[in-house]
Amino acid sequence: MTLETRLFGKTYKFKDIKDVLAKASELKSADVLAHVVAETKMERIAAKEVLSELTVHDLRENPVAPYEKDAVTRLIDDELDKEVYKEIEQKTIGEMREWILDSDTDGEAIVRAGKGMTSEVIAAISKIMGNLDLVYAGNKIHVEATCNTTIGKEGVLASRLQPNHPIDDVEGVIASTLEGLSYGVGDAVLGLNPSIDTFDSTLAVWNTLGEIKDKYEIPTQTCVLSHVTTQMEVLRSGKGKADLCFQSIAGSEAACAAFGITIPMLDEANAMFRDKGSAKGNNVMYFETGQGSELSSSAHWDSDAQTMECRCYGLARHYKPFLVNTVVGFIGPEYVYDTKQLLRAGLEDVFCGHLHGLPMGCDVCYTNHMPVDQNDCETLLMLLANAGCHYVMGLPQGDDIMLMYQSTGFHDIAAVRETFKKRPIKEFEQWMEKWGIWENQRLTKRAGDPTIFLK
Repeated sequence: MTLETRLFGKTYKFKDIKDVLAKASELKSADVLAHVVAETKMERIAAKEVLSELTVHDLRENPVAPYEKDAVTRLIDDELDKEVYKEIEQKTIGEMREWILDSDTDGEAIVRAGKGMTSEVIAAISKIMGNLDLVYAGNKIHVEATCNTTIGKEGVLASRLQPNHPIDDVEGVIASTLEGLSYGVGDAVLGLNPSIDTFDSTLAVWNTLGEIKDKYEIPTQTCVLSHVTTQMEVLRSGKGKADLCFQSIAGSEAACAAFGITIPMLDEANAMFRDKGSAKGNNVMYFETGQGSELSSSAHWDSDAQTMECRCYGLARHYKPFLVNTVVGFIGPEYVYDTKQLLRAGLEDVFCGHLHGLPMGCDVCYTNHMPVDQNDCETLLMLLANAGCHYVMGLPQGDDIMLMYQSTGFHDIAAVRETFKKRPIKEFEQWMEKWGIWENQRLTKRAGDPTIFLK
């Protein structure tokens, strides 16, 4: 195993595979902050060349967090499909990239191969891909999952309706929810981030979203994004139910601990929601991630942000979730700085999630202290629509008045669906037609009027 190369008369040496992975990454401010970034563009190119010549076996044998010291590493490695791994272990990362991009290689074959890859392998493949490679390969992959409805069908771009409110006011939540529904948003999930993580607030919003879903017979899922322990407490009480259990996750055991979670805790939640929740299907977990979260808790094992992000997906696939999404610009410019980094991170995350076999979405978003604007958000949204992204967020005017960040609005989703010939989830599309807000694969003039639900 050689960890050096010579370019234009200069020899570049790397101390270990972790170093190669980090320095092969496209520039991210998180890696600058972590002091793991390539010092020059030439060093980045050299790292990519070295990485391309490493094998799947090399990457598996050298996880960025040691097997003996990290539960996430153990879970990822122990659950590899050993038969698939044996077929590809001697392939180089460059060969795997070429195979994925071959026009004769279909999405089903790619997803099967992903079952034999650790998260470091998947991260490595993405690091030697260009942006168009990520779009082209991601567009091949369709991963289906079923809660009440099924996400991941070809030609579908679903949406999470996010009716957040600064004080979790029920009337405000209802108003935002009905407005979003009138634009055809919410087929992935009606999911609210509570401003107060308490039993009472979670129960109140669970019941509010559940009542709306039942009253209007909406074929979708409900979720309140409070801490997993709060959701389990409410479900255990028997006073309320939701379809999906949410939790933010991270790519190392220590970073998960900073979120107040463990793998046994997630196992318990998954089993509880399957047994006591209101979902019809078996895919009952909803996870959110974001490049840089491990660094923010000093639990990144001196690794780069994108590799750690991939390890989130390795953890997530254990649970066969219904939804996973990267909140790509939410942590701020310390981690993803500008437009170029935002676009790259979103494309990397969706492709890597797909290669892990996940129904992957993206919160196309940014904070107000980033040198990014809504035009950049819309550019990434259009790229992801072509990269096979399963779902995106829908907020009133793209503005979250509780979390104070910018994302994608109801109008954005409608425009992208019409422009790129995408549709809502089938049952939800039929529900929209029933209410007269969708016809011939586009919104009607009746759309955008929430009073239709009040008549």
